[in-house]
Amino acid sequence: MLLELRAENYAVIDRATAQFGPGLNLLTGETGAGKSILIDALALLLGGKASADFIRHGAEKAVVSCVFETTPGAVAVLAENGIDTESDAQGILLRREIVANGKGRVFINNQPATVGVLRQLAPELGLIHAQGETLGSFDQAQQRILLDRFGAISVDAVATCYAEWHDTQDRLAAMLSDEQDRLRMADLWRFQSREIEQAEIAGEDEDTQLEAEKRVLANAEKLYAAAMGAHELLYEDEKSAETTLGQALKLVEELARYDARFAEPVQQLQAAKAAVEDVSAIARDFAENVQSGPDRLAEIEDRLAALDRLKRKYGKTLAEVIAFGAESARQLAEVENRDALLAELRAVEQTQAKWYVEAATALSEARARAAKLLEKGAEKQINELAMKVRFNVRVTPHGDRTNWSANGWDEVAYLIATNAGEPLKPLDEIASGGEMSRVMLALKVTVEDAVSGASRSDKGRKALPRTLVFDEIDIGIGGRAAEAVGQRLKALSKTQQVLCITHLPQIAAFADQHFLIEKTESRGRTHTDIRRMEEDERVREIARMLSGATLTETSLRHAENLISATR
Repeated sequence: MLLELRAENYAVIDRATAQFGPGLNLLTGETGAGKSILIDALALLLGGKASADFIRHGAEKAVVSCVFETTPGAVAVLAENGIDTESDAQGILLRREIVANGKGRVFINNQPATVGVLRQLAPELGLIHAQGETLGSFDQAQQRILLDRFGAISVDAVATCYAEWHDTQDRLAAMLSDEQDRLRMADLWRFQSREIEQAEIAGEDEDTQLEAEKRVLANAEKLYAAAMGAHELLYEDEKSAETTLGQALKLVEELARYDARFAEPVQQLQAAKAAVEDVSAIARDFAENVQSGPDRLAEIEDRLAALDRLKRKYGKTLAEVIAFGAESARQLAEVENRDALLAELRAVEQTQAKWYVEAATALSEARARAAKLLEKGAEKQINELAMKVRFNVRVTPHGDRTNWSANGWDEVAYLIATNAGEPLKPLDEIASGGEMSRVMLALKVTVEDAVSGASRSDKGRKALPRTLVFDEIDIGIGGRAAEAVGQRLKALSKTQQVLCITHLPQIAAFADQHFLIEKTESRGRTHTDIRRMEEDERVREIARMLSGATLTETSLRHAENLISATR
């Protein structure tokens, strides 16, 4: 959900901060106070178009920012775009700066980003239903997602079939394209594979072992002299270390017979004498095995040179050379067995296409059944919000392979006729922004009613964490219809955070958090601020909405009754 929204030097706002909570967040205020400006600021943070007109007069730039709770979908979008998210972070920070040229900068979690990334994030974070903003987020894909959510419809089976079929299609296309180039490459792959195979590489560390042997052979005389010299000094010489330690050991042992303090030194000398004997034996054995073989040295140098040539051509290490040879052999086998492989892949592709058609057909049928139920429930909800409409959810399958996707092949469209005798038209052709918001509210409530009535174990319906924003939802309604809108907003807010701007007290009374937008004048400048109201302030604000600027005892009691009734 949306946790916080800030605006600085934005339109008539010099500096304003609002901290929102779960449930229904309602914003009210005098006409012209700037309520919709805050919605515009949020739309900007969800990828809306910037303009220099947003900058407060006299300021160099406008800055808007917000914090949304972290969601798995949003984290995935950020990861795809190379933006880090702290593993323990509780929120996603969006910030946008607008300068005089209208471009400005975008930051996500204090990292530079683009407006395109904001637009990718928008469906995961928030959906704005306002004049000019609604269908920017509620596109064809979102309409399909809403229908699937209503019907607890999973696309997993179709997605799996599509992924397998698409992978086979790619392999077939690769084999069929650039046939001449592949045949020419076959000669190169054959040469590379044979050259690496004929080298008979003993293992990934053959060059390392040969280098070690080469160092010994190249310094054989020096190493022999050093080893024998060490052996003589440690053991063979009349005054060797072993002889000297032996003599010292006898003397200390004599001391230990009379004084216990020398017991430990005796053990230390015994250990030192044993260590000297071991080292001298190692040096002697090494000297006996040192061979000064010029033929073997030349053989090793030739072998290392051959391995170096392979590494220069095929990889930095012998492991990479071996892997390169295996890949060349595989590609060569594909070319040499092309006809058999093509036949095999075509058979696999036909089988996978059949599976996809079966899964997509079943998905279309499920969507068609759900569409009938959704349009019936949504039409009823819409007509209870001071509208008289016909509503239709149309599912059109497009079986041509060019329309196959991981979500099926259906085109889902929501159609509506707002006046009797008029044909059904797409939602984006509805003229009134208020009507559009009410339609969206009715749709959302219908879907969430279905979700809340489903079993908790129903995996087809997953909670949507998005924040829903409604503006101009109460245009042209009042009385019982306004109360119905408030009830539906309240019901919807039980499963999703809802922000709503309203002019009607019947709706404002349902708020979980009630914010007042105020416009004041100071030093010849207009200022807009937002603040959350306490309970007594709410009563006065709703009374103002009922009776105007002059509050009366009657309007105050009416306001209290309205709030009590919603509880």
